[in-house]
Amino acid sequence: MVSLRPTQELYIKHRKELTDPWVGTGAMRHREMIAQLCNDLIDEWIDEGEIDFISRFARPLPQRVFAKVLGFPFEDIPLLEAWGNAVVIPFVHGTGLKHEITPDQTKDMISRLAGFQEYVYEQVRIKRANPQDDMISFLCDVHYQALDRKLTDLEIAGVVYAMIIGALETTQYALEEQAQLLCERPGLFEVLRNDRSKVRAFTEEGMRLRSPTHGLSTRMTSQDEVFQGVHVPAGSLLHLRFAAANVDPEEFECPFDLDLEREGLTRHVAFSAGPRVCPGANLSRVEQQVAWSVLLDRLSHIEYGEGNNWMHQPGIMLGTLKLNLKFNKA
Repeated sequence: MVSLRPTQELYIKHRKELTDPWVGTGAMRHREMIAQLCNDLIDEWIDEGEIDFISRFARPLPQRVFAKVLGFPFEDIPLLEAWGNAVVIPFVHGTGLKHEITPDQTKDMISRLAGFQEYVYEQVRIKRANPQDDMISFLCDVHYQALDRKLTDLEIAGVVYAMIIGALETTQYALEEQAQLLCERPGLFEVLRNDRSKVRAFTEEGMRLRSPTHGLSTRMTSQDEVFQGVHVPAGSLLHLRFAAANVDPEEFECPFDLDLEREGLTRHVAFSAGPRVCPGANLSRVEQQVAWSVLLDRLSHIEYGEGNNWMHQPGIMLGTLKLNLKFNKA
């Protein structure tokens, strides 16, 4: 049996005690809430016939879910979006394995994040005085067994900061790329409308084929290794490319086919794997599956609209900046 390093053990305890009840194993509790948010968004444009799918659905959905889960008011979503955009600056504009940014970019990131910590502190004060059924209230009250005490305001702000990194753009790009897959594969939308049991397979295959994060984790080798004939000495930095692994023909038969009957649907590494797997993976999965179930209820057909320029987000995430879709109302 391989023993985990102390930091990995602490990370697992952190995830199990603090985030799993809300965005991990407990994410199923949000299905009805997510479905309601999906319907609310669709109600805003169902009679228009053509929309920018990103700005009208794929982006605001995870933003609203994130606000609901944490217990932040919807009117503060523009603030959360601005802070979320600031957090991912290194992953969008950074260079090299360490996602290094220039001093000017660093200054810009810090200025954009101004007020974030104070905002979370204010929300914590509100929740301590008047707890609600949300993650912030839970974090204010939970007794963290790993430290044998309750969390400080700063520690709660740290959890929220980590949530921002993973909860917004990744799910947006997953939904956006899945919409493209539906447009590019005639008949697939109808297959899913007629058999909703295949929605889960569709979202998993979508993430495998079009990983919303192409690569993120930088790891340092602890010993000399040889990878496919390449000698990698101890102390080397490796940048893990999820997207390449997910279409590796040695791991997936016909890797570029979207196969709704594929065995081991969750074997992909779009959320990484092992002790450091994305703590919000379950929430993202629930969001995607519920979103497409509702869209399949409300729409009878989608196809590419006019004016798509296919400009993509720079950096490690995969997704276009806009996606014009035409649709028929069900």
